[in-house]
Amino acid sequence: MHTREIVSTFWFRWILAVTLGVMVFGLALVLAPHLTQQGFSLLVYADTERTATFGADAVAYVSLVHAVLGSVMFGWGVALLFVLRGMFASGIREGWQIIAVSVAAWFIPDTIFSLWSGFWQNALLNGAFIMLFAIPLAATYHAFHEEHD
Repeated sequence: MHTREIVSTFWFRWILAVTLGVMVFGLALVLAPHLTQQGFSLLVYADTERTATFGADAVAYVSLVHAVLGSVMFGWGVALLFVLRGMFASGIREGWQIIAVSVAAWFIPDTIFSLWSGFWQNALLNGAFIMLFAIPLAATYHAFHEEHD
């Protein structure tokens, strides 16, 4: 692996902020389940209390799914943070690739399933979220992929 030119502080901080946001959002799903369930209920049904009417078993299952999803998001954020502060900050191409591929690996199946199952609102949320990663990744692409002598 060749070390590349260090990425601008602006783009590094942008991706760092987004990564920390992923981690905070993941923890919110675990630690503030009622609030986050209301948020998703508002997003999908335009009513903060709609999912609360699904019945006790369904609400408990939604809580479990949110906690699992939040924990996975937090873990993904931790992994991204280590890659970002290590390989990415050092200008190593694989650091950029790990971030880009992991974001795509989340976005593609999540968005396809959201659209397929009729929850287009989540697909729109995904679109906004991926842009937070795509903009700095696009801006730093050449720094990681140009051949340097």
